[in-house]
Amino acid sequence: MKTNVTAPIGAHAKGAGRRRAEAGYGHAKAGNDALPDRFVHRAKRGITREIVEEISREKNEPAWMREFRLKSYEDFVRLPVPTWGPDLSGLDFQSISYYQRTEEGKYKSWDEVPADIKNTFEKIGVPQAERAFLAGVIGQYESEGFYQKLRPKWEEMGVIFCDTDTAVEMYPEMVKKYFMTECIKTTEHKLAALHGAVWSGGTFLYVPKGVHIDMPLQTYFRMNARASGQFEHTLIIVDEGASVQYIEGCTAPLYHNNSLHAAVVEIFVKKGARSRYTTIQNWSKDVYNLNTKRALVEEDAIQEWVGGSLGSKVTMLYPCSILKGRGARAEHLNIAVAGPGQHKDTGAKVMHLAPYTTSNIISKSISFGGGISTYRGLLKIIKGAKGSVSHVQCDALMPDNISVSNTIPYIKVDEEDVTLGHEAKVGRISEEQVFYLMSRGLTEQEAINLVVQGFMEPIAKSLPLEYAVELNRLIAMEMEGSLG
Repeated sequence: MKTNVTAPIGAHAKGAGRRRAEAGYGHAKAGNDALPDRFVHRAKRGITREIVEEISREKNEPAWMREFRLKSYEDFVRLPVPTWGPDLSGLDFQSISYYQRTEEGKYKSWDEVPADIKNTFEKIGVPQAERAFLAGVIGQYESEGFYQKLRPKWEEMGVIFCDTDTAVEMYPEMVKKYFMTECIKTTEHKLAALHGAVWSGGTFLYVPKGVHIDMPLQTYFRMNARASGQFEHTLIIVDEGASVQYIEGCTAPLYHNNSLHAAVVEIFVKKGARSRYTTIQNWSKDVYNLNTKRALVEEDAIQEWVGGSLGSKVTMLYPCSILKGRGARAEHLNIAVAGPGQHKDTGAKVMHLAPYTTSNIISKSISFGGGISTYRGLLKIIKGAKGSVSHVQCDALMPDNISVSNTIPYIKVDEEDVTLGHEAKVGRISEEQVFYLMSRGLTEQEAINLVVQGFMEPIAKSLPLEYAVELNRLIAMEMEGSLG
């Protein structure tokens, strides 16, 4: 049996192709089951009140977080599984292990990281990228962050960048104020409640007033165990007049057992601040990737979402911007790739709650080999949000006649003084296009790749160069032999 090993975006400078080959990108031997003999602790499969208490106890959490988890578990039991989107009937919550930890402690020196975990991250270039162009990096393996480092320059300016478990211990009042209290609540739906009950790891980032971080910060998540779940919680606070670019990369190997990734991202963009959140998720094709991401954007602040969704069995992902301050702005750019046996249900949500707010949504999807891609969007402009401007653009590309592309926008406007536009297009990679490019010396696959790269150019150009190059490579590998 062969096992597919995925590779992330991020941490890819020169030599990315060589590292990908060394990592066994494409195929590797099976049996890499998270090194089970090295588990310090792994909860038994299934979700019960006792397991939630066990997770909190193992993490030595304060009473307030334990009580929060137990209340979240009650919400999880009460709420139904969502039925309005992709089919989730194959997801068995009782077959998943919700917490696994392989090492005690955290490391600030890469040399201290245990060799087998370090090798996984070195093969995809994390330490090289840290030295070359990152202001800070966090690594998470299974349920726990194991490595974190921030350049001294930013520490001296008051920037806080650590895993969220550390933040609970070191900055409890700040976490209490923001953690699933205003932005996202556990009562919203079953997956948010599950996350609240079993969350572990993630990123806590605070940028003080007026601080402009001119280098990206990155966190990389690796879910390596069979039939497991990863539930990292990302909490970002960008204070007044500050700015930051944060990047996440996620991967998992293929084991032919369903796994679950149900993360939560909460971003608070204060007055006049600017935040860019970039994520490239390249999960294996046995992962249910079900995330909740939202930003609260205050007066004259800007939130940018840049996302790429590859891999996974089912993805449900709709980053949301709540424009609550006058002049707030949101930019959403997303690319989703759905191949055989995959359903990508992605999109964006924007709520204009204040005057003169602006949003721009560009969503692109590629479906091939019978894959299903769905744009599901929500745009709401309330009464009194006069002068608001919004534009939504949904583009789909299909190289065959067996794939599916859906567009399901929901628009509710209660204010007359607004400017609103929506457009949706579906196109194919025609044999004529491919023949023309082949007549100019390209192979068939090179011709397909060129058309695809042109289609996704608005997304790629918003990424740092190394990330854009690797995104092109990953999509090309996903679509190899896709012309129908």
